Amino acid sequence: MVRMTPLRLFSLCFAVLVAGAYAPAQAHFQLLIPSDDVVTHRERRAVDLEVRFTHPFEDQGVPMARPRRLGVWVAGRDQDLSDRLQPVQVRDRTGASLPAFTLGYKFRKPGDHLFYVIPQPFWDESEEFFLLQYTKVVVNTFGLEEGWNHELGSAAGLEAEIVPLTRPYGLWTGNVFQGVVKFKGKPVPGARVAVEYYNQDGSVRAPADPFITQVVHADANGVFTYAMPRAGWWGFAALADDSRTMERKGKAYPFHVEAVLWVRTHDMQQGH
Repeated sequence: MVRMTPLRLFSLCFAVLVAGAYAPAQAHFQLLIPSDDVVTHRERRAVDLEVRFTHPFEDQGVPMARPRRLGVWVAGRDQDLSDRLQPVQVRDRTGASLPAFTLGYKFRKPGDHLFYVIPQPFWDESEEFFLLQYTKVVVNTFGLEEGWNHELGSAAGLEAEIVPLTRPYGLWTGNVFQGVVKFKGKPVPGARVAVEYYNQDGSVRAPADPFITQVVHADANGVFTYAMPRAGWWGFAALADDSRTMERKGKAYPFHVEAVLWVRTHDMQQGH
């Protein structure tokens, strides 16, 4: 049996505490993924929306309650689509079957369609906090590029929002994307933004945990910048407010509010 001196025991305990305090937590992302981000006159004039809650890089799903609201804004008009949500069961990469939702939407007019979802607050049992992610995605239709930088705000019920400064569609792999993080209509200086790739088919392997969730911080004006290195869907989750609490079984727990935006990149194809 190895005897430990008080100093060695203290050092070991301190190391364990530090490791625990700084252990990276898996990033939760509310998914709102359309089957296409740019719809032309020659294509099927509709999209299917995937609504899930998951860890996108690892495709490890989390049970999701029915959203409070799912809507779309186009040409100055906001439409509630919540009653069209269809519950489904989906399997993640671990083989678990989890509740999720789908929605089919047919386009009737040209322009940028801003889809958004307001989910129920999620209780994270392991980390002991509540999380609410206001989530958006933009689909362009029929060549009219108007509305993509519109701020939905409180009119649509979005307390937190990422407003794109870069057009969030028609992007090549490697393009730089910029957005401004807002909370109650005001920029969030220094906001922490988690970035993850939707690695649905598992084709990308991370050599270590820090590669799974990229992290950038917004500047003093709430603006963040990121260059996307691979084709596919990228999620940006910006912490907008974490000062409140929410009660559970008579005890108050941290309540984090985040703004999420999904952006797709495409590889350049060689012409014939």
